Amino acid sequence: MLENLPYFQRHLNDDLAKVNVVINQAVQSEVALISQIGTYIISAGGKRLRPIITILAGKALGYDDQKLYSLAAMVEFIHTSTLLHDDVVDESQLRRGRETANNLFGNAAAVLVGDFLYTRAFQLMVGSGSMKILEIMADATNIIAEGEVMQLMNIGNTDITEAEYVRVIQYKTAKLFEAAAQVGAILAGATSEQEQALKDYGMYVGTAFQIIDDVLDYSGDTVEIGKNVGDDLAEGKPTLPLIYLMRQGDESVASDVRQALENADRSCFDKIYRHVIHSEALSYSVSEAKKAVEKAVTCLDILPDNEVTQAMRQLAEESLARVS
Repeated sequence: MLENLPYFQRHLNDDLAKVNVVINQAVQSEVALISQIGTYIISAGGKRLRPIITILAGKALGYDDQKLYSLAAMVEFIHTSTLLHDDVVDESQLRRGRETANNLFGNAAAVLVGDFLYTRAFQLMVGSGSMKILEIMADATNIIAEGEVMQLMNIGNTDITEAEYVRVIQYKTAKLFEAAAQVGAILAGATSEQEQALKDYGMYVGTAFQIIDDVLDYSGDTVEIGKNVGDDLAEGKPTLPLIYLMRQGDESVASDVRQALENADRSCFDKIYRHVIHSEALSYSVSEAKKAVEKAVTCLDILPDNEVTQAMRQLAEESLARVS
C-alpha cells in the first residue's frame, strides 16, 4: 500500500496530519448533530487519495505552504459530501467497513450534513484567495453532480456503451482527482503546460481508480473494499465487467447479465459472479485501467524528476495493486 512506498514512509503521516488539523477544525459546528455526523464519516478514514494528490502536485513543483493543506482538506470535504449523498441515493449500508451515516442517523440528516461539508469546502476555497481555484472547483462540483445524474439515468441500462461508461466515471469520479491535482498545480505557480499535465494525470488516475473499484465488486471482499460485494449489481449499475459480458459473452451469458441489471437483483449475484470469473471480463477491465495508469505516468514527464514526482508515479501504479 501507499504507506510502504519510499516517499510516503518519510512524509505521508506529516502531510496528512496537517490536513487532518484543518479537517477536524472545519467539521465543527454549533449544531451538535453536524459535528457528530461529520466527525463520524471523516474519522472512518479512507485512502485520502484526492488530498494526497493535491499535496503531491504542489510539492512536485516546490510548493509547501499551509494553503496546500487547507485546499487538500477542501478536496476531501467535497469527496466526503458526495459519499454521504451517494449512500442515500444507493441505500448503502456499509462504507469504509462501517455502517453508513444514512443507516445510522437517517437519510435526512446525512443529506443535510453532506450539504454542510460541501459548503464548508467552498469556505476553504475562498480562503485560498484564488478566483481561478474557485472557478475550477465550481466547475468540477457541477460536473460531478452531472455524472451522478448520468449514473442514475443508466441504472438498468443494458444498451450502454463502453464509451458512455467511461464518460460517466470521468464525470462522477475522475473529475475530482483532476481538480485535486490542478489546485496543487495552481498554488505552485505551474506553467500552463505543467498545469495541464497535472490535470490530465489526475483524470487518468481517477479513471483507473474507478475501473478497479468496479472490478473489486466481483473480485474483492467486504473487509477489503469496505462495502458489500455485489452492491453495483444490486443497484443495477452497468459497470465495465458487465458491459464486457453483454458485448463479448455468448447470448445466454449476456441475457443473464441484462436480466440481472434490469431487475437490480442481488439474488443473481452468484450466477453473474461465475460468468465474470470464467470470462475475460476482469482481465479486460484491469487492462483498461492499466492503460489509464500508463497515460497518467506519461503526463509526469514534463515535471521535474524528483522524489515527489517519483511518488506520483508509484501512486498511479499502486491503484492496480489492489487487484493483484
